[in-house]
Amino acid sequence: MNNCARRCGPRAAAGFTLIEIMVVVVILGILAALIAPNIIGNIDKAQVTAVKQDIRVIESAIDMFRLERFRYPSSDEGLDALITPPSDPTVPFPPGGYIKRLPKDPWGRPYVYRQPGTHGEYDIFSLGRDGAPGGEGADADIGNWDDGR
Repeated sequence: MNNCARRCGPRAAAGFTLIEIMVVVVILGILAALIAPNIIGNIDKAQVTAVKQDIRVIESAIDMFRLERFRYPSSDEGLDALITPPSDPTVPFPPGGYIKRLPKDPWGRPYVYRQPGTHGEYDIFSLGRDGAPGGEGADADIGNWDDGR
């Protein structure tokens, strides 16, 4: 017999009881139930904020494009016109483009660009979490026309 079993008695060497483990599991479950909804809601808010930031960056690049070329990129050119030099070398194009790279929305999809837009001179938007037009909450479209979201 080891020294602890002789000195401490059989209970000290036995470990945790099933009741003690169940109490800990129940406490962890209650904490998870209280905290998880708050975390999930914040993830959706963070993704919407990221979309708004990306749209502002793209808008700045489009404004620079317009200042140099006196027009917005067409829908056919799309946002690629901001990073791809034109085939005509006489057309102004800054070294490195108007933007380093085109960001993707938090769900991994490219932003949609339309010119002329239905909400302004051009529209830049993400289709939201579901990737389909329309929707509500995190599935709603988020665009440069939507300052109040």
